[in-house]
Amino acid sequence: MADIERLTAIIEPEAKALGFDLVRVKMMPSEAGDGGQALQVMAEDPATGQLVIDQCAALSRRISNAIDVAEEAGEVLIEGAYHLEVSSPGIDRPLTRVRDFVNWAGHEARIVMVKGYEGQRTLKGELVGIEGETVVINDTKAGETRLPRQQIHSAKLVLTDALIAATRPLDTSGADELIEELEEEKADD
Repeated sequence: MADIERLTAIIEPEAKALGFDLVRVKMMPSEAGDGGQALQVMAEDPATGQLVIDQCAALSRRISNAIDVAEEAGEVLIEGAYHLEVSSPGIDRPLTRVRDFVNWAGHEARIVMVKGYEGQRTLKGELVGIEGETVVINDTKAGETRLPRQQIHSAKLVLTDALIAATRPLDTSGADELIEELEEEKADD
C-alpha cells in the first residue's frame, strides 16, 4: 500500500523545481512480471507537453532523493519493494487534471467509471469538455453524457490521426546523428 496523496505532495515540488507539471502519480504492478510494484510518475514540460530522456532522468533523481529524505525521517510511503518509473504522458495521455479535459476537448477519449457507478461503466467518444466537476463526453452509444469527475476511475485519449496531427512533434534533436551511426554500423557489418 502506498500513500499517493503524501507521495504527490513530495513529488510535485520536485517537478515544479525543474519547471515541469505533474500529470499523474500512481502505484501499479511492475511490468517486470515479478509481482513487485512500480511507482509511476508522469510529468510534462509545459512548453512541449512531453519529457525527453534527460528530463526524465533529472526528475527521477530529484524524486528518489526526496523520497529517501522522507523515509530517513521515519515516514513509510510505500510498503514493500518497488521501483520508480518516470515518463512523459505520451500522445494517448491520461486525462487526470481539469485542464486536461479542457485542453483535449474535441478529441476521442475512453473513460472508465469506478465500480458501483450507476450507469454505463465504459464510455468512448468525443470529449466535449468539463463543466465544473462534470466531464462531458459524446459517447458513441449513449450520446452526450455527463459524468461526475470524482466517479471516474480512468480517462485517456484514444490514439487517432486527428490526435497525432494536433500533438506537438517529439523532440528529434540528435536523431540525425543516431541515423548516421546506425548506417555506419550496417556498413561495417
